[in-house]
Amino acid sequence: SASRVQKHAPPRLGANNTCRRTLACIVKKTLNMKQTLIIIGLFVSGLAFGQESKIDNFLTEIQKYDISDLLTLKKFQTEFEGDTTEIERMEPLGFIGDNYQRFYIHFISVIQNPNNTLEYFVYGKSRVKTNICSFQGIITIKNAKTYLESDLLPLRQGFVTGDYEFFEDSDQKGTGIFKGVFKTNYYIDTKGKIHYDALNFVADGYKNNQFQGTWTSYKSEDSKKCNWGDYRIPDSQGLDIGAGEFSVNEKYVSNGWLTYMTANGIGTDMNGEMKKAENEKWWIEK
Repeated sequence: SASRVQKHAPPRLGANNTCRRTLACIVKKTLNMKQTLIIIGLFVSGLAFGQESKIDNFLTEIQKYDISDLLTLKKFQTEFEGDTTEIERMEPLGFIGDNYQRFYIHFISVIQNPNNTLEYFVYGKSRVKTNICSFQGIITIKNAKTYLESDLLPLRQGFVTGDYEFFEDSDQKGTGIFKGVFKTNYYIDTKGKIHYDALNFVADGYKNNQFQGTWTSYKSEDSKKCNWGDYRIPDSQGLDIGAGEFSVNEKYVSNGWLTYMTANGIGTDMNGEMKKAENEKWWIEK
């Protein structure tokens, strides 16, 4: 990973615009252009749809919508063949590092910037093992598309892509910067309302809210791959061996994945403790 030319004191959470300029300087020197191009190239190739040639630019129109709910919603409807049953959205699955250590992330608040509707202010928490950190940052939409052909017309399906920068609180232990690219799938109903796209939820390989990038330590300046998403994780071929749904390679189960596997029927869950641990709302202060 690239090193910064000068040392900077890591930023504090809730800093002012001056601090944000300092943060931007840190990030700029953390990832060079070559690394960024590699990340974007892998992301696009890994998330591409089969018929993306039959799409329409929707960037101007997406500015009229607010996608914050697509990133924070607790429940969604599949509306599959007329079924409007609500399904509880599971917490994102994620990993950090080459050993696929389990990574947790929860967006507590996502607010659209009223002065630039392509930007969203994000506040949340991350977790690795038992270490929980607060972060804040920005998600920026760079592109938006809708499909010209669909079996689900008149519903309009599409996706947004862009980048993100999240800064953990430097007063906390083991903190750094998240930076990368993302893709979120949506659909617009006949009344013009935007929704989290779960229309193909029952299909093999379903996924949404795919984030792919790196985490860079304030202290050591070392960078690690850090990816997460809903129901599947981008660029996780060594970890995810599932065909229809996410399933952890036995080689990495001990890296924080035991509760997930046990809670989902792999192994014995004595007294339901594993399921309880898996469903813990760890981002809420006790």
